[in-house]
Amino acid sequence: MKKDLKTINEIKSEIINLSAILNLPKGTELFISDIHGEYDEFAHIMRNGSGNTKQKIAEVFTGRLSAASQKKLAFLIYYPSEILKTTKLELTDHERLIQWYMDTFNNLIEMLRYTSNKYTRSKVRKAIDPDFVYVTEELLYADTNMETKQLSYQKVMDNIIDLGMADAFIIETCHSIQKLVVDQVHIIGDIYDRGPHPDFIIEHLARHWQNFDFQWGNHDILWMGSVAGSRLCMLNLMRICARYDNLAILTDSYQINLSNIIDFATKNYTPLEAFKPRSDTDEQVSEEKSRIDNCLQQAISIMQFKLEGQAIARNPEFQMENRLLLDKLSPDKKSITIDGKDYPIQSGCFQLVDPNDPYQLTKEETQLIDELISQFTNSNKLRKHIQYLIDNGSMYLKYNGNLLLHGCVPVDSDGNLLAWKIGGKAYFGKSLFDYFDKIIRESLKNPSSSDDFKKDVIWYLWTGKMSPLFGKDKMTTFERYFINDKNLQIEKLNPYYSLRKEEWFADKLFSDFGLEGDGHIINGHTPVKAGTSPIMANGKIFVIDGGMSKPYHKTTGIGGYTLLSNSYGLQLVTNEPFTTRERAIKDMTDVVSTKRVIEQSVHRKTVAETDIGEKLRWQIIELKKRL
Repeated sequence: MKKDLKTINEIKSEIINLSAILNLPKGTELFISDIHGEYDEFAHIMRNGSGNTKQKIAEVFTGRLSAASQKKLAFLIYYPSEILKTTKLELTDHERLIQWYMDTFNNLIEMLRYTSNKYTRSKVRKAIDPDFVYVTEELLYADTNMETKQLSYQKVMDNIIDLGMADAFIIETCHSIQKLVVDQVHIIGDIYDRGPHPDFIIEHLARHWQNFDFQWGNHDILWMGSVAGSRLCMLNLMRICARYDNLAILTDSYQINLSNIIDFATKNYTPLEAFKPRSDTDEQVSEEKSRIDNCLQQAISIMQFKLEGQAIARNPEFQMENRLLLDKLSPDKKSITIDGKDYPIQSGCFQLVDPNDPYQLTKEETQLIDELISQFTNSNKLRKHIQYLIDNGSMYLKYNGNLLLHGCVPVDSDGNLLAWKIGGKAYFGKSLFDYFDKIIRESLKNPSSSDDFKKDVIWYLWTGKMSPLFGKDKMTTFERYFINDKNLQIEKLNPYYSLRKEEWFADKLFSDFGLEGDGHIINGHTPVKAGTSPIMANGKIFVIDGGMSKPYHKTTGIGGYTLLSNSYGLQLVTNEPFTTRERAIKDMTDVVSTKRVIEQSVHRKTVAETDIGEKLRWQIIELKKRL
């Protein structure tokens, strides 16, 4: 609410303004999940509004522009700088180029007018580059049916060209359309993981989007925990980076110096088959990089298992004793005893494990970990990015009647909420999410003073049985590296993942989180396998793993799903696998393959029926009191 309203008429004008907003159509929401550092594909989906831009172009120009011309306009809106460059190379004749500019101005202004028709003028103004607000508004709100206005409109466009502003005007108008096609963006977890540029994703959001929220994913927790000072979170994320030949995100993006730990790893370890790095790209990992990734994985894994043992010992309430495995090794470290049965060790690298004190770090390991965690907690860029996720994110979100969460709600096989007992209290369902949310925020406020218990809780979110972000009975990293037995490598899913197909279960969760039964639960985290529907519980639960990580494409057969919620209902968007940015621009290939209407209403939903509408109504009540 505006606090600088001083006169009766100012207050009355604000009441009229807010009341008008309540009757505008509800803005379009985009739900997207599991980006995993794949910036180019993420940026493409944001640029095309998950197919919404293309649909609006068709609504405006079908019958006036050919399908090919509509596609060209769409890609101009997606990639204005690049399309401008190629167009100017093609149109060498000056008169043809001028005509193209004029036609493009008209088409873009018409698109801007169409995409802005359900927003207030003040909101549209915020979406326009400040340098072009006056010019754009002159064109946007001109009545071209009047002869005097037609002349003015034409003169404005002539001046844009004569003053050398045409390219910049087109670029900024395209950016404005992108911002207005989608009103609110919900990211249901996992910006980070094996992809090369999670940092670009966060910078893109900070630069281009005001209305954005984020539900933290299990991979994001590792980065958040590392900035909070958790050595275990840091070691896990470094091991994963080495596993997928993605150390550049640490060294190039966040300026983490790995030279000392690389020297240590290559001095103490030699490459082993189980630690061979995997690459998500078609590029072959060089022999030297492969050696570093391999040895680094070994060194970090051993340090990780040692520190895990210490964390489990000081937190018996975690009930993770089955993860204590280093002390189960035979004296010669060639076999291990688990549940009374002996298993041979493959690719063993336990030379720095003391059989008399297996969970104790060596002096050099301790020094390396201390040096690395200092770099993580003091990296300005990394702290800035993580703080952005903290400020705009949460463990879950209730928004417009929907419940947004990344992983699961821990339950038993009958659908009863499981309680996690910690510190003499029991947390379950909503209270469990709230507890973890509080711990994360407190730990990030002052990493240097954050105690070990809070750091351990954040690590537990990555790997613990009662973690809503993990959702499995155990994480079998040790077994997958060292024991060739598929049964030991099984990670059993929480019953949530089978029960979410049932409508009664969705209703039970709505009740626990204080929502009405006509909303939806929107999840990410688990890729939807080919032949399996992402729509569950009779349309009350959606699983929209974005499928952006390339290795998942073999499992899903597609590039994942996104979800759109507009004033008329819900649309499920199936995305094709993304190739490269360059190829998308050159061939004008989009990622949206189909849009399926899930819910449709004859009644068009207004702002009054949203969470924002509820806030506006309270503001109107308070303003009327002031009168």
